[in-house]
Amino acid sequence: MRMDSITKRRPKEKMAQHDALPHPNIGIGRQSKMAKNSLKKIRESRLMSKSELAREANVSPITITRIEEGKPCRMETKRKILLALGYSLSDAKKIFSE
Repeated sequence: MRMDSITKRRPKEKMAQHDALPHPNIGIGRQSKMAKNSLKKIRESRLMSKSELAREANVSPITITRIEEGKPCRMETKRKILLALGYSLSDAKKIFSE
């Protein structure tokens, strides 16, 4: 049975070795961009799911997850989340302590 060059695959040992190598840029500089916040704690104290908060704030649930993980977000997103939780804009430091 003949295989043309398009369907050829690497031998398993080479594929496993290649897949085991770490990506050179993973983790570089991530610590400096992570911001501590208490969004998850406050959301859970209000018995809200990520989906509920996302719906109220008109953002995606993935955005809520990213923010809870400490990743940065736009000021407009923070404003939406604050208002969805019933906080005033002056209370931003209670949730987003940067």
